[in-house]
Amino acid sequence: MKAVAAVMPFRKSRSSEWTRERLADLSKQELTNLHANAVRLGETDLATLCDEVMKDRPRRGPTSSGAAARTKGRNKLLPRSRAFGARGVWLTDARTSWSGIRKADGAVVMALWQAAIQTADGACACLLWAPNINGARPWSDTVGGRERLEHCKTAMERGSAEGLLVHGDALEGRLPEDRARSVLGIDAETVIQFKVELRGAEYWASWGKKAPKAAKAE
Repeated sequence: MKAVAAVMPFRKSRSSEWTRERLADLSKQELTNLHANAVRLGETDLATLCDEVMKDRPRRGPTSSGAAARTKGRNKLLPRSRAFGARGVWLTDARTSWSGIRKADGAVVMALWQAAIQTADGACACLLWAPNINGARPWSDTVGGRERLEHCKTAMERGSAEGLLVHGDALEGRLPEDRARSVLGIDAETVIQFKVELRGAEYWASWGKKAPKAAKAE
C-alpha cells in the first residue's frame, strides 16, 4: 500500500499568522510541505519566510547511532490535532474528536487505530463505529462517537475518506477512542484512501484490491 505524502496546508486568511518562531518549530517535512502550499496559493511572503527558515537550519550529517535512528522514527508520530491540521482539518474538539471534515474540499478525514485494522485476502478493514448495544460500546453515545457516526454517513455519500494511523497500546475492555493505555501519536507520513461501508448497523473502513462492495445505507 503506497502512502500518500501529507501536505502541510494553511488557511489563506491566516497565513500572516505564520511567524519565524512558529515555522522554526515545524519538522523539515512540514516546513517543506507548507512552502509548497504557499507557492501554490501565491503567498509569496510566507514562501520566502519558509525558505529563510530552511536555510538557517544546520545541516546534519549521517549517523550510525541506533538510538538516533529510533528517535528519528518517533519524530514521525504527531499529536492528533497536529496531524489533522497537516491534512487541512481543524478538529471540533482536540480532546474528543477522532475525525473531521476538510473545509477546502469537504473530504472526511478519520483517525484509525492501527492495531484494530483487519486484513484478509489482500483487503483491509477497520471498524469505525458500531451502536452501543447493552452497554458494550458506550463511546458510541458520546459527543465524539456521535460525531464519528455523522462523518461515517458523510463519507459514504462522498464515496471515500482519508485515514490517519494512530499508534499506541490499547487498554483491555476499552475502545482506544475512549481510553487507551498509551497513545504514541499519528503516523505523519501515511494517509489511507478508503471507502466506508455499512455492515448491518456497523460502519467499516474498507480498502484493498479485494475489498467487498459497500452496502447502501437505508
